Amino acid sequence: MDPLVAAIEPLIPGLRRYARSWLRDPAMADDVVQDCLERAVGRWRQRRGAEVRPWVYAILHNLLVDHKRQHVRRGTAVPLHLVDELALGRPADQDAGLHHRDLLRALDALPEEQRTVLLLVSVEGLPYAEVAAVVGVPLGTVMSRVSRGRDRLAILLREGERPRLRSVQ
Repeated sequence: MDPLVAAIEPLIPGLRRYARSWLRDPAMADDVVQDCLERAVGRWRQRRGAEVRPWVYAILHNLLVDHKRQHVRRGTAVPLHLVDELALGRPADQDAGLHHRDLLRALDALPEEQRTVLLLVSVEGLPYAEVAAVVGVPLGTVMSRVSRGRDRLAILLREGERPRLRSVQ
């Protein structure tokens, strides 16, 4: 098996999860992951160091940040055939759905720096050192952002205790 394929292929599910957590649109997330994989393959010989996972996640992270900036400028596009469904809406019928929605809103309300490190640590299970490499900040900054992000989530969710997010160090 090609070393490039062997190094990148196992990362794809995690890349897709991370992109979907950011974008909440599976089709758009898959497009961004595809762009990430194209860049990783095209720049394979330009990478520095032996660690592939932080390098590929850094590429994806930068693409997601760029996508968010473009989205803010362009606004949300909604297919015309969905307008009626979106306008009517429907109330949630399960508590889990309500909690999920509240958590997503709380994550959206976090500053981007805190949300990014929380998603990488809690959802993707990356160690703090790899998260620091992905976002390009010192390890202490990652730890501080995770702590502040958890505290802010607890406030936003109106709970007395910190959210039970997995801590990976």
